[in-house]
Amino acid sequence: MQLAVLDPNNPEQSFPPINDALSIPDGLLAVGGCLSTSRLLNAYRQGIFPWNSKDEPILWWSPNPRLVLFPDKLVVSRSLGKTLRKQKFMVTTDQAFAEVVCACAKPRKDEMGTWITEGIFQAYYELHKSGYAHSAETWLNGELVGGLYGIAIGKVFFGESMFYTETDASKVAFASLVERLCQWGYKVVDCQVSTQHLISFGAEEIARSEFAALLEHYCDQSPSPLAWT
Repeated sequence: MQLAVLDPNNPEQSFPPINDALSIPDGLLAVGGCLSTSRLLNAYRQGIFPWNSKDEPILWWSPNPRLVLFPDKLVVSRSLGKTLRKQKFMVTTDQAFAEVVCACAKPRKDEMGTWITEGIFQAYYELHKSGYAHSAETWLNGELVGGLYGIAIGKVFFGESMFYTETDASKVAFASLVERLCQWGYKVVDCQVSTQHLISFGAEEIARSEFAALLEHYCDQSPSPLAWT
């Protein structure tokens, strides 16, 4: 199957059906296009996200199966529960979005580069200014030591990346945010692809078609007006 090539000058161009995505590499759907706010929102609503390295064109993905977490099924381990109860970290939302994304962009151990390019940063910062991209931060003694960011559409939160410089800081950010999302009426947290780390929080794999049906149902519903205030 030939990979679809998107027009960078036509941000309203439709994506191909997600069932057209390749199985090898899993979920690769299209190449090219742009990272405009309208194209990104259109992509997320259909279960599509961009992921590519610095020297590659924009690549669009919709893997099958999809890893999701239903907020009311969050699992907090005994050790993390102890950390949360100690209130070692202060947790905030949308207080340091740019700093969180920049921290997430730093290469991890045994990694040479990052998929969070300058283009990705600028695009998601625009989404943040438009009220769609959000961050959760963990602070220790006034210093940012962990956090995550993602996209919120309707009652769905699409997680993108997280970081930590102190043990458990990203776990505290994630668990605290999911608890708040549940309180705000969110129904689905997209975790994209399976990792043991996220499975330990209660995330589960579902078929891409089931994920698409959840998006169609929940992306047009409004969460609590208290969300992200």
